[in-house]
Parts: sequence; structure tokens; C-alpha cells
Amino acid sequence: MTLLVVAASLLVGVSLGALGGGGSILTVPILVYLAGQDPAEAIATSLFVVGVTSLAALVPHARARRVRLRTGLLFGGFSMVGAYGGGRLAAYVPATALLVAFALMTLATAAAMLRKPRTGREKGNEDRPERPLRRLAAEGLAVGAVTGLVGSGGGFLVVPALALLGGLPMGVAVGTSLLVIGMNSFAGLAGHLSGVGIDWGLALTVTAAAVAGSVVGGRLSGRIPQETLRTVFGWFVVVMGVLVLARQLDPAVWTHPATWAVLGAVLASAVATRLRASWPRPDAAGRRRP
Repeated sequence: MTLLVVAASLLVGVSLGALGGGGSILTVPILVYLAGQDPAEAIATSLFVVGVTSLAALVPHARARRVRLRTGLLFGGFSMVGAYGGGRLAAYVPATALLVAFALMTLATAAAMLRKPRTGREKGNEDRPERPLRRLAAEGLAVGAVTGLVGSGGGFLVVPALALLGGLPMGVAVGTSLLVIGMNSFAGLAGHLSGVGIDWGLALTVTAAAVAGSVVGGRLSGRIPQETLRTVFGWFVVVMGVLVLARQLDPAVWTHPATWAVLGAVLASAVATRLRASWPRPDAAGRRRP
């Protein structure tokens, strides 16, 4: 079982190093279903693992000048406040509710990953002015609250926020997000430690494996198209979110026709969106471009 936990933990680092997020989406299920921890302890432990791994993955991005320090520190500072509050609130939320919230967060994350990036926003915005402090504060507090409550480092909330709302190029948003994730994770951990303990032996083992994986992920990030990584990992996250929900919700919910109708509609919508995004668009003469 320990070898399986270590092998799975490598994926946590690969995800963070390559995509700038996704660590907690893997870490919590690993700790709950493979290591046998209860949800509250797993969420707290995942925050430690993701926090350390994010800071380790940050180093190569910083060397490549893909980190916007001012934006990251401001956004992260406000996020830490929200994360600490979310962590304290989690002590009063039932374990099943936490896992259901985590699964829903996972599915929302997958939807964000599977959306086709707006490449137009990645070009020509290196010198765009940084967003006002009040907008960074609002975004940071909201992302941080989710981070602390459900044990998510918030990478796939932070990256879109920094890229789409913060005006950063995608590469810089990914690098800067690792700084914010690290800050969020430790703030959320501080909130959780008031009501839960951590198995430090297991935590350090998982963290070491995840840090090693982040090195691999950083190298993959430069060799494999980012869109390919996002698509494959996005569908993997969909499967994981559904499995977590399936284990937590009453079987009657899953056997109800309405549930399958909703799931079918969501899946059909996701597939249609991907097909529309990849379908050749007509040029000025009305011809389909390859």
C-alpha cells in the first residue's frame, strides 16, 4: 500500500509542475482511499503536501522569470485570510459534506481545465497594467475561502483568475499561481490544525514523492503541448470527482433516472464544446481552415 501511495503521490507533483494546479484534487483521494485517513485529516495533510510541493515547483518558474511577484504576493496575501477562515470553518462541517464539496469542486475544476484557453489573451498582454488592489482582494478572498474549506490549493481557480481577470499571460499565470497556492495551503493548514492532527511520517513521505514528481512535471511542461496535458488530466479529474461523489451519496441518488439525465446532459455538453472548439472555422472567403 505504501508503494501505491508513493506512486500516486508522484502524480501530485507532476500535475503541479506541469499545470500549476491539481495537487489537492489527487492528494485528498490518495490519503482517504489509499492511506485510510479520515477526510478531515486527509484535507489538512493535503494542504501541507501541496504547500511544500508548490514552493518546490515554483523555483524553475522563477528562474525562467515566469513569476509576477507583486501580483502573487498581493493575491496570495488576501487568499491566506480567506484560506485560514475556511480552514477554521471546516471544523464545524461534517466529513461527508466536506467530501461532497470537494467532489463538486473537483468537477468544477475539470470543467475549467477542459475549456479551450483563449489564446488571444495570452498574446500582447505582457505589459498590461496590473489589476486594482480591490479586485485582487475580492478574488483572493474568494479563492482562499474555497482553498481552506475543502482542502484544495486552488490552482485551477488561481490560474484562470490571474490569466483572465489579472491580465497575466498563461505561462506567467501558471508560475505565479504556485506562489499563491503555497501561501494558501499553509494558511488553510493553520486553520485546520486547530481541530485535527497530522501523521507527519505519512505527510513527509507523500511530500517527498510529490516534490520529485514536480521536477518531472516541470520538464514535461516544456515538451508536451499544454492543451494535451490539460485535456487528458481534465477527463481524469472528471472520473475522480464522480467516483468520490458515488462513494458519499446515497445509492438511491445514483439509481434515480434524473441523476443520469443530468450527468448525460453535462457530458454531452462537454463533448459538444470540445468539438465546436476543434472544428475548423471559415476564413474571410467562407472556406474552412484546417
